[in-house]
This record gives sequence, C-alpha cells and structure tokens, in this order.
Amino acid sequence: MDAALLLVLGLLAQSLCLSLGVPGQRRPTTLYPWRRAPAPSRVRRAWVIPPISVSENHKRLPYPLVQIKSDKQQLGSVIYSIQGPGVDEEPQGIFSIDKFTGKVFLNAMLDREKTDRFRLRAFALDLGGSTLEDPTDLEIVVVDQNDNRPVFLQEAFTGRVLEGAAPGTYVTRAEATDADDPETDNAALRFSILQQGGPELFSIDELTGEIRTVQVGLDREVVAVYNLTLQVADMSGDGLTATASAIITLDDINDNAPEFTRDEFFLEATEAISGVDVGRLEVEDRDLPGSPNWVARFTILEGDPDGQFTIRTDPRTNEGILSIVKALDYESCEHYELKVSVQNEAPLQAAAPRAERGQAKVRVHVQDTNEPPVFQENPLRTSLAEGAPAGTLVAIFSAWDPDTEQLQRLSYSKDYDPEDWLQVDAATGRIQTQRVLSPASPFLKGGWYRAIVLAQDDASQPRTATGTLSIEILEVNDHAPVLALPPPGSLCSEPHQGPGLLLGATDEDLPPHGAPFHFQLSPRLPELGRNWSLSQVNVSHARLRPRNQVPEGLHRLSLLLRDSGQPPQQREQPLNVTVCRCGQDGVCLPGAAALLAGGTGLSLGALVIVLASALLLLVLVLLVALRARFRQQSRGKGLLHGPQDDLRDNVLNYDEQGGGEEDQDAYDISQLRHPTALSLPLGLPPLRRDAPQSRLHPQPPRALPTSPLDIADFISDGLEAADSDPSVPPYDTALIYDYEGDGSVAGTLSSILSSQGDEDQDYDYLRDWGPRFARLADMYGHPGSERGARWDHQAREGLSPRAPLPRHRGRTA
Repeated sequence: MDAALLLVLGLLAQSLCLSLGVPGQRRPTTLYPWRRAPAPSRVRRAWVIPPISVSENHKRLPYPLVQIKSDKQQLGSVIYSIQGPGVDEEPQGIFSIDKFTGKVFLNAMLDREKTDRFRLRAFALDLGGSTLEDPTDLEIVVVDQNDNRPVFLQEAFTGRVLEGAAPGTYVTRAEATDADDPETDNAALRFSILQQGGPELFSIDELTGEIRTVQVGLDREVVAVYNLTLQVADMSGDGLTATASAIITLDDINDNAPEFTRDEFFLEATEAISGVDVGRLEVEDRDLPGSPNWVARFTILEGDPDGQFTIRTDPRTNEGILSIVKALDYESCEHYELKVSVQNEAPLQAAAPRAERGQAKVRVHVQDTNEPPVFQENPLRTSLAEGAPAGTLVAIFSAWDPDTEQLQRLSYSKDYDPEDWLQVDAATGRIQTQRVLSPASPFLKGGWYRAIVLAQDDASQPRTATGTLSIEILEVNDHAPVLALPPPGSLCSEPHQGPGLLLGATDEDLPPHGAPFHFQLSPRLPELGRNWSLSQVNVSHARLRPRNQVPEGLHRLSLLLRDSGQPPQQREQPLNVTVCRCGQDGVCLPGAAALLAGGTGLSLGALVIVLASALLLLVLVLLVALRARFRQQSRGKGLLHGPQDDLRDNVLNYDEQGGGEEDQDAYDISQLRHPTALSLPLGLPPLRRDAPQSRLHPQPPRALPTSPLDIADFISDGLEAADSDPSVPPYDTALIYDYEGDGSVAGTLSSILSSQGDEDQDYDYLRDWGPRFARLADMYGHPGSERGARWDHQAREGLSPRAPLPRHRGRTA
C-alpha cells in the first residue's frame, strides 16, 4: 500500500506542475521523469510525462516550457539533451534545452495549421557520457487560436430554377472551409445572405449553405437573373467573415401565348406560279427567344380547301411566311380569305393566360397573267404498227388555253424528232408520219419512239407549253423463220446410231412473233416422212434423225418452218444432209470421209458455185504454169538438157558481172552451161598451184543425165571434175573483190554464209509441194537418202561457213 500511495502522489504532483507550465508562467515547472516509486514486487519503469500545451503565435521568445531533472546526481553533474522534430529534425531550431539545468525553451512562433504537436526524446548522461537514465518521451501540444478566416470554395455560385417555382425549391449550395481547429469554435461556420437586390425570394441554411426559394412570384419575363451576396463567419457567426456571390438564373416556361400583331393581313399573289412567298404574318411572344416556348407554329383553319397555301416559320424573326404550293388560277378564284391560328411548339402552361389575338384573317388577291397552254394529256402515249406508210395518222396532240377571258390562238410545232419522222399540223396539232420508220433506228428504244411537241399562244408575250409524245412501235410478223448456219457433222445411216443432226432457226421479228418455231418435213414430199423424223428440242431447235436405214451419200430434204406470230409466217427451205456409215460410237468411219465433202446443209445452187469456182482456179493455175514453161524453153539455155520439170527452171539469168580488173583468171561459168566444151585445149594449159600433182591428166568429156533423178549426181561429178582440173580455177573459187568492213546490220546474201542457218533448217516440208520441190528437199533436207547424204557431204566440203564470197556472174536461184 505504501508504494502505490507514493505512485499516485507522484502523478498528482506531475499533473500540478504541468498545469503551471502554460505560457505566461515565468518559472518553468520542474519534472522528475526518471523518479521511480518503490514497488518491491514489480519491474521498475520510467514515468510517462503528460503532454505539455503551448499556444500558437506566442510572441515572447524564448519562452521556458518545462524543466526536467534526474535525482541520481547532484546539480551540475548531469548532462541533459532532447531530440526529435523541432530540435534536430525539420523544422529545426524551434525547441532547445539547457544541458546543465534541463530547462526546455520555445525559440520560434508555432502554427497549429502546420504542426499541431511535437514528440521529443529526453536524455540524461553523466559527465563521462554514460547514461544515467533511460530516454523518455516529451510531447508538446500546440493550442489553436482563431487566426484564419473562413474561405468560400468559389467566388460565385450558380444555380437555375424554373420561373414560377413553388416555395422551398432547391436552387444551389454554398460551401466554405476554415483552417482552424474544427474541434473548436474557431472553425464553427455560419452562412447568411447579405443582399438579394429586391424582395426576399431566396433563403440560405446557415449550417449547410443550401439556397432555396421562399415565396412565389419568380417571373423570367420580369427578372431573368438574380445576384445574391453571401457571407460566412466562424466562431458560430461572431468571428471572422468572408463573402461570395450566388447567380441564380430563371428557366423559361411557356407561360405566354403567341399573338398576332394585327387582326387582318392583306396580301397579293400571281396566278400560275407555285413555290413562291406571298407575304409575312407578324406575331409576338414574351417567352425566351429561340426556345420551344417561343417558336410559333401556324395553322390554316379555313379558306384553303385545295391545300394551295402553306405557312412556315422564320427561325430568326418567328414570323409566319405564307407561300403557294399549288398554282392559283385567276379564272377560277380571284380572292382567298384564310383563317389562321398560331401556337407555340411547346404546350402552354395551364395557369398561363390565353392570347387575345391567337387567330387572324389573311386576305389574298390573285393577279391575272398570261398563262401557257395546257395539253389535255401529257405525256401522250399511242401505238403504231411497224412499217406504217407515210401519211399514217399517229395522234392529235392538242392543248387548251386557260386564259378564257383572253381570245388567243394556239399553234403547234416540233421540238424534238430525231428521225424527222413526224409531221405536225400547226393549227390542229394533228401528227402523222412523213415516211416509213426504219426498225433499226438508234432512236427506237425498247420499241418506243419519243418526240416533243410545243404549243404556243399568240399573246404579246407568248407562252409555250411542252408536250411529250411516246409512240410504241408494234411488232408485225412480216418475216418467216429461216434455218441458222449450216449444221456441222453428218448423220449415221442407221437410225439408232449417232446423236442426229441439230437444226436451229432464227427470225428477224421480235417477240411474240418469233420463237417458238415449228419444224416440219415438207408436206409436198410425203416420202420424207417415211424415211426421216424431226423432234422438237426447245423453242428454237429440232433434231433430225433417219427413221429407217438410208443409203450413204448426199440427201436433199425440204423443211417447212413456221413461227408463232399472228398471223404466223412460214417458209419451205431445202436442206442437204450427208449420210455415212458409222461405228459403234456413232462416228463416221474413215471410208466415208469423201462423202463429208458433199457439204451438209448446202443448197444445190451453192454447191454448183463452189465447184465452178474451184475449176476456174485450177484452169488459171495451169495456164500460169504453161506460160512459165514456154518462156524457159524459148531461152534455149540451161545448165542441163533433160526433162522440163528439171531444177534448171529455178535458175534465172539476170546479168553477168565480172570481178573487175583483178578478175583476169576467174573461172568461165559458161563451161558449166555447155558440158561438151569441158575438153582440154591443145597444148599444156597453165597449172593451178593448189592442184594436186596426181591429177594432171585431162578428164574425158562426161555424158549428159538421162533422167531428172540423175541431175544431183551430174552436178556433183561436175564439181569434182572442176576441182580436179589443174588448168582452171575450181567451181567454188573464192575471190575477195573488196573489203568493206564488218558488223553490217543488214546481214549477208552469200550462199556460203547462209549455210550457217541452213544446217538447222528443215526442208522436208518441200516434199508436200510436188515433184519439183521434192528434189530440193532431197538436196537440202536431212540426209535421209543416199543422194541427200552425198549432196550434204559435198556442200559441207565445198562451202565453208567462213569462206570468202565466191565469184558469181549474176545468177540467183
């Protein structure tokens, strides 16, 4: 019990000392934070120091806050220190301690709004630096003062409310804050309205700041915007204050009906014109311009049974614009009296007063003008049979003049007639044809022909009307069907073989005068029906088959073709059909190929013409060949004497040209033209330096070929003899006349150089040209025979691809 009593007494003493340590006390309270009460049965621990309170904004500095002591050493033998925010941590330098006395001082003014409390640690050391006591906590609390004014969150608050709103209607809310301690009266705020600029129509809740209406009478047409001055004060309304404004806008409602500015309006309109404005109807409305409560809508209640007028609203002025949608007729009605009403786009409020001028009368006077003629039927559609002769009546396209009070005469003319097919009577509008319209006219679209006719009055300022005339050209069945192109192929002689012969027909007439076509064997020849049958395939084709076995060869049939027109047209047409023997697959056997040339589908006249043309062409070819042969025989010269279908007919003598001054020892080619002169002259002829010595003996004369087949051998032997004769140059001696450079883009005509490409040429096709060209194929073609092989070998030995040009005397093959 003694230890507990000492502990309670110690706490009371500390609390009494702290209460004396508030600002204004000159001597700080002395605390013994490390003094321990005797407690034999418990673990000893340090005292907990109660918080020390100090007011913010204290100006007498330095100010002693408290003094701490340790009872373990004598005064002067203990070193005291503190640590924490405000000492050695930010913000530094606010607190300090006398290290020998333990007095704690306040060195700077405090601001609770920045830091509302400081927690420090106190230490006690001996002179040697050893710890005398355990560190203890020292808490300093900053006491708030009313040093901050309240602040509105906005400089101006806005709100909207409908005009005529009931009392208590919420408008907006004002908000403010205070930086002082919210637990004190320093931050206890109160709101109020300082000024409304008129009757007190709004109130504000002093605690919440809500602004509401307090009475009726809000009228946008009187006051559209209210500007209130608001105030907020702390200390429950007795402290510091701040002001702001509240702008309240009244939203419009349709509480004002639109009204006409006059009871009657007088307007004028011109007849025969539509889509024009006649005049304007002025109205007034006090509601918000541009809103649905202000926009006017006009209705014609009476006086317009045909719907000739309409009224639209000008979005800028809200006036009604009266316009004509259907042309007026002075002769029918000279005056119109309309009854018009006006309303808003939005419905009118039930409590709103009714308009005094919600309706008005509109009087419209119609002005008479010269109107254009009017066609009785426009466009006018009529029909006409194709091929109608000139002078055929098409139609009477007449018009009438709506100006009954004016005596005027009408005249008619053409405005568009691309084929110049029609003729228009200027006085009556009677239209007739001038000639026959061609069915192939490009202006005939889908069987319709279009023309434009004008009707004009004879007033001082004439008016013209345009009428469209559409003429349907009715198709007439004036063409009979005909067989299409001659059908290909042939028929098998057996009825069950082959697909038959497909026949088609065409008709120049358009539907419905064309297909379907009816195919029939000619009734004039009953025997055709016994041997042949026709089956319809579709509307335009039929299939021809033999009923029984028919003989091979050309058969001439006769068909009757009929169309579906009214009345129908028919034509009997011959048909030539070739019949052949067929195999199991329904195809003509090879032995029947000659019969196919009979011309299936050709008429007898066409066949005669073809045969006559072929015979005439053959006669012309024979005449040309005979003339060429007689010309060759008349020359009396040739390389060899023999049959006339010799190759010498292909060698023509154009000219003979020597080799110039240097061509003194050139070979005389006439020796080859006259083989009998190839015998050696008397005496020793000059020898060639390139001739072999073993061939110095003269060669005996050679016999002429007795058959055209021996020509190649004769030429080869002659060349060999010329090469072996040492007294004359060889047949293919190459002499260089002149060197003119290389690189010519024109190529060469040399028979020697041409061998470069001839080696790859195929001349076997010459065998198909006849006996004469077959010999050329033997000589120049592939070495397929002994003669061709020998000629090929001699050509390669005697004509080198790179040899100089040989000396020729103007001969070409």
